[in-house]
Amino acid sequence: MTTLSNSAMRDIETILHPTTNLALHRTTGPLVLDRAEGIYVWDTNGKRYIEGLAGLWCTGLGYGNQELVEAAREQMSKLSFTHLFGGRSHEPAIALAEKLKELVPAPASKIFFTSSGSEANDTQIKLAWYYNNARGLPNKKKIISRMKAYHGVTIASASLTGLPIFHTDFDLPIQRVLHTDCPHYWRFGQEGETEEEFATRLAKNLEDLILREGPDTIAAFIAEPVMGAGGVIVPPRTYFEKIQEVLQRYDILMIADEVICGFGRTGNWFGTQTFNIKPDSISMAKAITSAYMPLGAITVSEPVYQAMVEESKKLGVFAHGFTYSGHPVSCAVAVKTLEIYERINIVGHVQKVAPVFQARLNALNDHPLVGETRGVGLIAGVELVKNKATKESFDVRKGVGPKVVKFAEEEGLICRAVAGDTIALCPPLIINEDGIDEMFDALVRALNRAEEWVSKEGLRD
Repeated sequence: MTTLSNSAMRDIETILHPTTNLALHRTTGPLVLDRAEGIYVWDTNGKRYIEGLAGLWCTGLGYGNQELVEAAREQMSKLSFTHLFGGRSHEPAIALAEKLKELVPAPASKIFFTSSGSEANDTQIKLAWYYNNARGLPNKKKIISRMKAYHGVTIASASLTGLPIFHTDFDLPIQRVLHTDCPHYWRFGQEGETEEEFATRLAKNLEDLILREGPDTIAAFIAEPVMGAGGVIVPPRTYFEKIQEVLQRYDILMIADEVICGFGRTGNWFGTQTFNIKPDSISMAKAITSAYMPLGAITVSEPVYQAMVEESKKLGVFAHGFTYSGHPVSCAVAVKTLEIYERINIVGHVQKVAPVFQARLNALNDHPLVGETRGVGLIAGVELVKNKATKESFDVRKGVGPKVVKFAEEEGLICRAVAGDTIALCPPLIINEDGIDEMFDALVRALNRAEEWVSKEGLRD
Protein backbone atom coordinates (compact mmCIF):
# COMPACT_ATOMS: atom_id res chain seq x y z
CA MET A 1 0.00 0.00 0.00
CA THR A 2 1.32 3.44 -0.96
CA THR A 3 1.96 5.84 1.89
CA LEU A 4 0.62 9.26 0.97
CA SER A 5 2.64 12.39 1.66
CA ASN A 6 1.46 15.23 3.84
CA SER A 7 0.68 17.30 0.73
CA ALA A 8 -1.32 14.44 -0.77
CA MET A 9 -3.37 13.97 2.39
CA ARG A 10 -4.10 17.70 2.59
CA ASP A 11 -5.14 17.66 -1.06
CA ILE A 12 -7.58 14.81 -0.49
CA GLU A 13 -9.22 16.67 2.38
CA THR A 14 -9.51 20.05 0.65
CA ILE A 15 -9.65 19.97 -3.16
CA LEU A 16 -12.45 18.87 -5.47
CA HIS A 17 -10.55 17.83 -8.60
CA PRO A 18 -11.94 18.34 -12.11
CA THR A 19 -12.24 15.40 -14.50
CA THR A 20 -11.10 12.92 -11.86
CA ASN A 21 -12.37 9.62 -10.43
CA LEU A 22 -13.16 11.10 -7.03
CA ALA A 23 -13.53 7.78 -5.21
CA LEU A 24 -10.25 6.40 -6.56
CA HIS A 25 -8.50 9.68 -5.82
CA ARG A 26 -9.19 9.26 -2.12
CA THR A 27 -7.11 6.09 -2.23
CA THR A 28 -4.35 6.96 -4.68
CA GLY A 29 -3.97 10.66 -3.95
CA PRO A 30 -2.54 13.22 -6.37
CA LEU A 31 0.75 13.53 -8.18
CA VAL A 32 1.99 16.71 -6.49
CA LEU A 33 4.27 18.71 -8.77
CA ASP A 34 6.82 21.10 -7.35
CA ARG A 35 8.74 22.82 -10.16
CA ALA A 36 9.27 22.82 -13.91
CA GLU A 37 11.76 23.85 -16.57
CA GLY A 38 11.56 23.52 -20.34
CA ILE A 39 9.69 20.32 -21.22
CA TYR A 40 10.20 18.79 -17.75
CA VAL A 41 8.33 18.87 -14.44
CA TRP A 42 9.47 17.53 -11.05
CA ASP A 43 7.33 16.14 -8.26
CA THR A 44 7.83 16.81 -4.56
CA ASN A 45 10.05 13.72 -4.32
CA GLY A 46 12.42 15.10 -6.96
CA LYS A 47 11.35 12.68 -9.72
CA ARG A 48 11.56 14.21 -13.21
CA TYR A 49 8.95 13.73 -15.95
CA ILE A 50 8.54 14.87 -19.53
CA GLU A 51 5.29 16.83 -19.63
CA GLY A 52 3.92 14.95 -22.62
CA LEU A 53 0.59 16.77 -22.75
CA ALA A 54 1.96 20.32 -22.36
CA GLY A 55 -0.07 20.58 -19.15
CA LEU A 56 -3.50 20.37 -20.75
CA TRP A 57 -2.51 20.93 -24.40
CA CYS A 58 -1.35 24.45 -23.55
CA THR A 59 2.25 25.16 -22.45
CA GLY A 60 3.60 25.85 -25.93
CA LEU A 61 6.82 27.50 -24.73
CA GLY A 62 7.37 25.01 -21.95
CA TYR A 63 8.10 26.00 -18.38
CA GLY A 64 10.25 28.64 -16.72
CA ASN A 65 10.32 31.13 -19.59
CA GLN A 66 11.64 34.22 -17.84
CA GLU A 67 10.46 36.63 -20.54
CA LEU A 68 6.88 35.65 -19.75
CA VAL A 69 7.52 35.89 -16.03
CA GLU A 70 8.94 39.39 -16.50
CA ALA A 71 6.05 40.46 -18.74
CA ALA A 72 3.62 39.47 -15.98
CA ARG A 73 5.71 41.17 -13.29
CA GLU A 74 5.99 44.43 -15.24
CA GLN A 75 2.27 44.58 -15.95
CA MET A 76 1.34 43.71 -12.36
CA SER A 77 3.55 46.56 -11.18
CA LYS A 78 2.19 49.05 -13.72
CA LEU A 79 -1.54 48.25 -13.94
CA SER A 80 -2.49 45.05 -12.15
CA PHE A 81 -6.15 45.22 -13.13
CA THR A 82 -8.74 47.15 -14.98
CA HIS A 83 -11.71 45.94 -17.01
CA LEU A 84 -13.16 46.54 -20.46
CA PHE A 85 -16.73 47.31 -19.33
CA GLY A 86 -18.36 50.59 -20.29
CA GLY A 87 -15.75 51.52 -22.85
CA ARG A 88 -12.65 51.32 -20.65
CA SER A 89 -9.49 49.86 -22.14
CA HIS A 90 -5.75 49.39 -21.68
CA GLU A 91 -2.72 49.04 -23.91
CA PRO A 92 -2.07 45.28 -23.50
CA ALA A 93 -5.62 44.43 -24.65
CA ILE A 94 -5.38 46.83 -27.58
CA ALA A 95 -1.98 45.49 -28.65
CA LEU A 96 -3.11 41.89 -28.34
CA ALA A 97 -6.30 42.46 -30.32
CA GLU A 98 -4.27 44.12 -33.08
CA LYS A 99 -1.85 41.19 -33.19
CA LEU A 100 -4.58 38.57 -33.24
CA LYS A 101 -6.37 40.34 -36.08
CA GLU A 102 -3.09 40.20 -38.00
CA LEU A 103 -2.53 36.48 -37.32
CA VAL A 104 -5.92 34.79 -37.51
CA PRO A 105 -7.12 33.19 -40.77
CA ALA A 106 -10.65 34.49 -40.23
CA PRO A 107 -12.54 37.69 -41.10
CA ALA A 108 -11.81 39.38 -37.77
CA SER A 109 -13.25 42.85 -37.28
CA LYS A 110 -13.07 42.72 -33.49
CA ILE A 111 -11.67 40.46 -30.74
CA PHE A 112 -13.67 39.54 -27.64
CA PHE A 113 -11.66 38.33 -24.64
CA THR A 114 -12.54 35.61 -22.12
CA SER A 115 -10.57 33.69 -19.50
CA SER A 116 -10.83 30.21 -21.02
CA GLY A 117 -11.81 28.12 -24.00
CA SER A 118 -15.06 27.12 -22.30
CA GLU A 119 -16.00 30.78 -21.90
CA ALA A 120 -14.98 31.46 -25.50
CA ASN A 121 -17.25 28.74 -26.88
CA ASP A 122 -20.04 29.70 -24.50
CA THR A 123 -19.77 33.22 -25.89
CA GLN A 124 -19.87 31.89 -29.45
CA ILE A 125 -23.32 30.45 -28.74
CA LYS A 126 -24.61 33.68 -27.20
CA LEU A 127 -23.29 35.79 -30.07
CA ALA A 128 -24.81 33.48 -32.69
CA TRP A 129 -28.18 33.88 -30.96
CA TYR A 130 -27.73 37.64 -30.54
CA TYR A 131 -26.69 38.01 -34.19
CA ASN A 132 -29.73 36.20 -35.53
CA ASN A 133 -32.09 38.11 -33.26
CA ALA A 134 -30.51 41.31 -34.58
CA ARG A 135 -31.08 40.06 -38.14
CA GLY A 136 -34.74 39.39 -37.46
CA LEU A 137 -34.26 35.61 -37.52
CA PRO A 138 -35.48 34.59 -34.05
CA ASN A 139 -35.85 30.90 -34.97
CA LYS A 140 -32.30 30.48 -36.33
CA LYS A 141 -30.76 29.36 -33.04
CA LYS A 142 -29.64 25.71 -33.13
CA ILE A 143 -25.93 24.91 -32.96
CA ILE A 144 -24.56 21.75 -34.57
CA SER A 145 -21.55 20.10 -32.97
CA ARG A 146 -20.16 16.59 -33.47
CA MET A 147 -20.12 13.35 -31.55
CA LYS A 148 -16.85 12.99 -29.59
CA ALA A 149 -16.20 16.73 -29.82
CA TYR A 150 -14.94 18.66 -26.81
CA HIS A 151 -15.79 22.36 -26.49
CA GLY A 152 -15.78 23.00 -22.74
CA VAL A 153 -17.68 22.40 -19.51
CA THR A 154 -19.99 25.36 -18.92
CA ILE A 155 -23.66 24.47 -19.30
CA ALA A 156 -23.67 25.65 -22.92
CA SER A 157 -20.18 24.56 -23.98
CA ALA A 158 -20.58 21.17 -22.29
CA SER A 159 -23.74 20.76 -24.33
CA LEU A 160 -21.65 21.28 -27.47
CA THR A 161 -19.24 18.64 -26.21
CA GLY A 162 -20.13 15.30 -27.77
CA LEU A 163 -18.80 13.02 -25.02
CA PRO A 164 -21.61 11.47 -22.92
CA ILE A 165 -19.61 11.50 -19.68
CA PHE A 166 -19.84 15.31 -19.71
CA HIS A 167 -23.65 15.09 -19.94
CA THR A 168 -24.57 12.19 -17.65
CA ASP A 169 -26.21 13.34 -14.40
CA PHE A 170 -25.67 17.01 -15.34
CA ASP A 171 -29.00 17.04 -17.25
CA LEU A 172 -27.24 18.01 -20.47
CA PRO A 173 -27.23 18.81 -23.32
CA ILE A 174 -29.50 21.83 -23.34
CA GLN A 175 -32.05 22.36 -26.10
CA ARG A 176 -30.95 23.91 -29.41
CA VAL A 177 -27.75 21.80 -29.53
CA LEU A 178 -27.46 19.00 -32.10
CA HIS A 179 -24.69 16.50 -32.81
CA THR A 180 -23.64 15.05 -36.14
CA ASP A 181 -21.07 12.38 -37.09
CA CYS A 182 -17.54 12.12 -35.75
CA PRO A 183 -15.05 12.19 -38.70
CA HIS A 184 -12.99 9.20 -37.54
CA TYR A 185 -12.48 7.13 -40.67
CA TRP A 186 -10.61 4.23 -39.03
CA ARG A 187 -13.37 3.68 -36.48
CA PHE A 188 -16.52 4.68 -38.40
CA GLY A 189 -15.71 4.13 -42.07
CA GLN A 190 -17.88 1.47 -43.69
CA GLU A 191 -16.46 -1.68 -45.30
CA GLY A 192 -15.00 -0.84 -48.70
CA GLU A 193 -15.53 2.90 -48.20
CA THR A 194 -12.63 5.21 -49.11
CA GLU A 195 -11.76 8.24 -46.98
CA GLU A 196 -13.15 10.46 -49.71
CA GLU A 197 -16.42 8.53 -49.74
CA PHE A 198 -16.53 8.64 -45.94
CA ALA A 199 -16.15 12.44 -45.98
CA THR A 200 -18.87 12.72 -48.64
CA ARG A 201 -21.23 10.56 -46.57
CA LEU A 202 -20.68 12.66 -43.45
CA ALA A 203 -21.37 15.87 -45.36
CA LYS A 204 -24.56 14.30 -46.73
CA ASN A 205 -25.58 13.26 -43.21
CA LEU A 206 -25.01 16.82 -42.02
CA GLU A 207 -27.17 18.19 -44.82
CA ASP A 208 -29.89 15.66 -44.04
CA LEU A 209 -29.84 16.78 -40.39
CA ILE A 210 -30.12 20.42 -41.42
CA LEU A 211 -33.04 19.68 -43.72
CA ARG A 212 -34.84 17.62 -41.06
CA GLU A 213 -34.49 20.38 -38.48
CA GLY A 214 -35.13 23.17 -40.98
CA PRO A 215 -32.29 25.35 -42.35
CA ASP A 216 -34.00 28.44 -40.94
CA THR A 217 -33.48 27.00 -37.41
CA ILE A 218 -29.71 26.36 -37.66
CA ALA A 219 -27.40 29.19 -36.57
CA ALA A 220 -23.92 27.66 -36.54
CA PHE A 221 -21.69 24.61 -36.83
CA ILE A 222 -18.70 24.32 -34.48
CA ALA A 223 -15.69 22.05 -34.90
CA GLU A 224 -12.13 21.49 -33.70
CA PRO A 225 -9.72 21.10 -36.66
CA VAL A 226 -8.28 18.10 -34.77
CA MET A 227 -10.56 16.69 -32.09
CA GLY A 228 -8.61 16.65 -28.83
CA ALA A 229 -10.29 15.10 -25.79
CA GLY A 230 -12.46 13.00 -28.11
CA GLY A 231 -9.42 10.93 -29.05
CA VAL A 232 -7.08 13.16 -31.13
CA ILE A 233 -9.09 12.51 -34.28
CA VAL A 234 -7.59 13.84 -37.51
CA PRO A 235 -10.28 14.27 -40.19
CA PRO A 236 -9.98 13.17 -43.82
CA ARG A 237 -8.29 15.85 -45.91
CA THR A 238 -11.42 16.85 -47.85
CA TYR A 239 -13.81 16.59 -44.91
CA PHE A 240 -14.01 20.27 -44.01
CA GLU A 241 -14.22 21.35 -47.64
CA LYS A 242 -17.33 19.22 -48.06
CA ILE A 243 -18.81 20.32 -44.72
CA GLN A 244 -18.37 23.99 -45.56
CA GLU A 245 -20.11 23.61 -48.90
CA VAL A 246 -23.18 22.45 -46.97
CA LEU A 247 -22.96 25.27 -44.43
CA GLN A 248 -22.66 27.95 -47.09
CA ARG A 249 -25.71 26.57 -48.85
CA TYR A 250 -27.88 27.25 -45.81
CA ASP A 251 -26.40 30.46 -44.33
CA ILE A 252 -24.88 28.68 -41.32
CA LEU A 253 -21.89 30.15 -39.48
CA MET A 254 -18.70 28.06 -39.34
CA ILE A 255 -17.02 28.35 -35.93
CA ALA A 256 -13.52 26.88 -35.58
CA ASP A 257 -12.57 25.84 -32.05
CA GLU A 258 -8.79 26.43 -32.12
CA VAL A 259 -8.37 26.18 -28.35
CA ILE A 260 -5.98 23.20 -28.74
CA CYS A 261 -4.81 23.54 -32.35
CA GLY A 262 -4.10 27.28 -32.35
CA PHE A 263 -0.63 28.84 -32.27
CA GLY A 264 1.49 26.24 -34.02
CA ARG A 265 0.32 22.86 -32.80
CA THR A 266 -0.50 21.37 -36.23
CA GLY A 267 2.47 22.90 -38.09
CA ASN A 268 0.68 26.12 -39.02
CA TRP A 269 -0.33 29.08 -36.90
CA PHE A 270 -3.84 27.64 -36.82
CA GLY A 271 -5.38 24.26 -37.53
CA THR A 272 -7.80 25.95 -39.90
CA GLN A 273 -4.83 26.57 -42.21
CA THR A 274 -3.72 22.94 -41.98
CA PHE A 275 -7.17 21.68 -43.01
CA ASN A 276 -8.21 24.51 -45.36
CA ILE A 277 -11.08 25.67 -43.16
CA LYS A 278 -12.60 29.08 -43.87
CA PRO A 279 -14.25 29.96 -40.55
CA ASP A 280 -16.58 32.83 -39.79
CA SER A 281 -15.20 32.92 -36.25
CA ILE A 282 -12.38 31.34 -34.25
CA SER A 283 -12.20 30.44 -30.54
CA MET A 284 -8.74 30.59 -28.93
CA ALA A 285 -7.19 29.98 -25.51
CA LYS A 286 -4.47 27.72 -23.99
CA ALA A 287 -1.28 28.41 -25.99
CA ILE A 288 -2.24 32.05 -26.51
CA THR A 289 -0.31 32.70 -23.27
CA SER A 290 1.55 29.38 -23.20
CA ALA A 291 -0.74 28.84 -20.16
CA TYR A 292 1.27 31.26 -18.01
CA MET A 293 -1.96 33.21 -17.45
CA PRO A 294 -5.62 32.32 -18.13
CA LEU A 295 -6.93 33.89 -21.34
CA GLY A 296 -9.31 33.09 -24.16
CA ALA A 297 -10.59 35.01 -27.16
CA ILE A 298 -12.95 34.85 -30.11
CA THR A 299 -12.96 36.70 -33.40
CA VAL A 300 -16.01 38.66 -34.49
CA SER A 301 -16.56 39.28 -38.20
CA GLU A 302 -17.68 42.65 -39.57
CA PRO A 303 -21.22 41.49 -40.48
CA VAL A 304 -21.75 40.06 -37.00
CA TYR A 305 -20.22 43.13 -35.38
CA GLN A 306 -22.40 45.56 -37.34
CA ALA A 307 -25.53 43.63 -36.40
CA MET A 308 -24.41 43.76 -32.76
CA VAL A 309 -23.81 47.51 -32.97
CA GLU A 310 -27.33 48.11 -34.24
CA GLU A 311 -28.87 45.82 -31.63
CA SER A 312 -26.93 47.39 -28.75
CA LYS A 313 -27.99 50.83 -30.00
CA LYS A 314 -31.59 49.67 -29.77
CA LEU A 315 -31.17 48.01 -26.36
CA GLY A 316 -28.81 50.57 -24.88
CA VAL A 317 -25.96 48.16 -24.16
CA PHE A 318 -24.31 44.93 -25.33
CA ALA A 319 -24.93 43.04 -22.10
CA HIS A 320 -22.26 40.35 -22.14
CA GLY A 321 -18.77 40.13 -20.68
CA PHE A 322 -16.68 38.84 -17.80
CA THR A 323 -14.83 40.56 -14.96
CA TYR A 324 -11.57 39.21 -16.37
CA SER A 325 -12.34 39.77 -20.07
CA GLY A 326 -9.02 41.11 -21.33
CA HIS A 327 -7.24 41.04 -17.96
CA PRO A 328 -4.21 43.32 -18.42
CA VAL A 329 -1.68 40.85 -17.01
CA SER A 330 -3.02 38.01 -19.17
CA CYS A 331 -2.98 40.24 -22.25
CA ALA A 332 0.57 41.41 -21.56
CA VAL A 333 1.73 37.81 -21.25
CA ALA A 334 -0.11 36.89 -24.45
CA VAL A 335 1.53 39.75 -26.37
CA LYS A 336 4.95 38.55 -25.21
CA THR A 337 4.06 34.92 -25.99
CA LEU A 338 3.12 35.77 -29.58
CA GLU A 339 6.27 37.88 -29.91
CA ILE A 340 8.39 34.90 -28.82
CA TYR A 341 6.55 32.50 -31.12
CA GLU A 342 7.39 34.77 -34.05
CA ARG A 343 10.98 35.47 -32.98
CA ILE A 344 11.92 31.80 -32.58
CA ASN A 345 9.75 30.77 -35.55
CA ILE A 346 7.77 28.25 -33.54
CA VAL A 347 5.78 27.19 -36.60
CA GLY A 348 8.99 26.45 -38.50
CA HIS A 349 10.33 24.52 -35.51
CA VAL A 350 7.19 22.38 -35.34
CA GLN A 351 7.47 21.68 -39.07
CA LYS A 352 11.10 20.65 -38.56
CA VAL A 353 10.61 18.22 -35.67
CA ALA A 354 7.14 16.92 -36.58
CA PRO A 355 8.50 14.27 -39.01
CA VAL A 356 10.54 12.75 -36.15
CA PHE A 357 7.50 12.88 -33.86
CA GLN A 358 5.21 11.31 -36.46
CA ALA A 359 7.77 8.62 -37.39
CA ARG A 360 8.08 7.52 -33.75
CA LEU A 361 4.30 7.61 -33.49
CA ASN A 362 3.77 5.49 -36.60
CA ALA A 363 6.26 2.90 -35.34
CA LEU A 364 3.85 2.14 -32.49
CA ASN A 365 1.39 0.61 -34.95
CA ASP A 366 3.31 -2.66 -34.67
CA HIS A 367 2.70 -2.90 -30.92
CA PRO A 368 0.17 -5.61 -29.95
CA LEU A 369 -1.87 -3.14 -27.86
CA VAL A 370 -2.14 -0.47 -30.55
CA GLY A 371 -5.04 -0.38 -32.99
CA GLU A 372 -4.33 2.96 -34.63
CA THR A 373 -1.98 5.91 -34.27
CA ARG A 374 -3.03 9.28 -35.62
CA GLY A 375 -1.62 12.76 -35.51
CA VAL A 376 -0.41 15.88 -37.24
CA GLY A 377 2.31 18.32 -36.25
CA LEU A 378 3.00 17.80 -32.54
CA ILE A 379 -0.29 16.25 -31.46
CA ALA A 380 -1.05 12.54 -31.50
CA GLY A 381 -3.37 9.81 -30.31
CA VAL A 382 -2.54 6.14 -29.73
CA GLU A 383 -5.72 4.06 -29.62
CA LEU A 384 -5.46 0.83 -27.63
CA VAL A 385 -7.51 -2.19 -28.68
CA LYS A 386 -8.32 -5.66 -27.44
CA ASN A 387 -8.17 -7.13 -30.96
CA LYS A 388 -6.10 -5.49 -33.71
CA ALA A 389 -7.81 -7.42 -36.51
CA THR A 390 -11.40 -6.56 -35.54
CA LYS A 391 -10.62 -3.19 -33.86
CA GLU A 392 -12.54 -4.36 -30.79
CA SER A 393 -11.95 -2.05 -27.85
CA PHE A 394 -11.29 -3.10 -24.28
CA ASP A 395 -14.11 -2.74 -21.79
CA VAL A 396 -13.47 0.82 -20.63
CA ARG A 397 -14.16 -0.28 -17.05
CA LYS A 398 -10.98 -2.39 -17.16
CA GLY A 399 -8.95 0.82 -17.24
CA VAL A 400 -6.35 -0.17 -19.81
CA GLY A 401 -5.75 3.42 -20.92
CA PRO A 402 -5.33 4.73 -17.37
CA LYS A 403 -3.00 1.79 -16.64
CA VAL A 404 -0.75 2.81 -19.53
CA VAL A 405 -0.78 6.37 -18.20
CA LYS A 406 0.26 5.12 -14.75
CA PHE A 407 3.06 3.00 -16.19
CA ALA A 408 4.19 5.97 -18.30
CA GLU A 409 4.29 8.12 -15.19
CA GLU A 410 6.52 5.55 -13.51
CA GLU A 411 8.73 5.63 -16.62
CA GLY A 412 9.06 9.42 -16.46
CA LEU A 413 6.36 10.56 -18.88
CA ILE A 414 3.14 12.42 -18.15
CA CYS A 415 0.43 11.71 -20.71
CA ARG A 416 -3.33 11.24 -20.61
CA ALA A 417 -5.97 8.68 -21.56
CA VAL A 418 -8.87 10.32 -23.42
CA ALA A 419 -12.12 9.02 -24.89
CA GLY A 420 -11.65 5.66 -23.20
CA ASP A 421 -8.36 4.06 -24.19
CA THR A 422 -6.61 6.56 -26.44
CA ILE A 423 -3.29 7.86 -25.15
CA ALA A 424 -2.93 11.54 -26.02
CA LEU A 425 0.45 13.17 -26.66
CA CYS A 426 0.85 16.91 -27.06
CA PRO A 427 4.27 18.04 -25.80
CA PRO A 428 5.45 21.64 -25.46
CA LEU A 429 6.10 23.07 -28.91
CA ILE A 430 9.74 23.75 -28.01
CA ILE A 431 10.54 20.03 -27.73
CA ASN A 432 13.52 18.88 -29.83
CA GLU A 433 14.37 15.55 -31.46
CA ASP A 434 16.10 14.21 -28.34
CA GLY A 435 13.08 15.09 -26.21
CA ILE A 436 10.79 13.37 -28.71
CA ASP A 437 12.88 10.20 -28.55
CA GLU A 438 12.94 10.30 -24.75
CA MET A 439 9.16 10.70 -24.68
CA PHE A 440 8.44 7.82 -27.05
CA ASP A 441 11.03 5.56 -25.40
CA ALA A 442 9.17 6.01 -22.11
CA LEU A 443 5.82 5.35 -23.79
CA VAL A 444 7.11 2.16 -25.41
CA ARG A 445 8.27 0.90 -22.02
CA ALA A 446 4.84 1.73 -20.59
CA LEU A 447 3.05 -0.07 -23.44
CA ASN A 448 5.24 -3.13 -22.98
CA ARG A 449 4.44 -3.24 -19.28
CA ALA A 450 0.74 -2.77 -20.05
CA GLU A 451 0.80 -5.66 -22.55
CA GLU A 452 2.23 -7.93 -19.85
CA TRP A 453 -0.44 -6.72 -17.43
CA VAL A 454 -3.25 -7.29 -19.98
CA SER A 455 -2.03 -10.86 -20.55
CA LYS A 456 -1.66 -11.55 -16.85
CA GLU A 457 -5.16 -10.24 -16.11
CA GLY A 458 -6.67 -12.19 -19.00
CA LEU A 459 -8.27 -9.08 -20.49
CA ARG A 460 -8.28 -10.56 -24.00
CA ASP A 461 -10.16 -13.69 -22.93
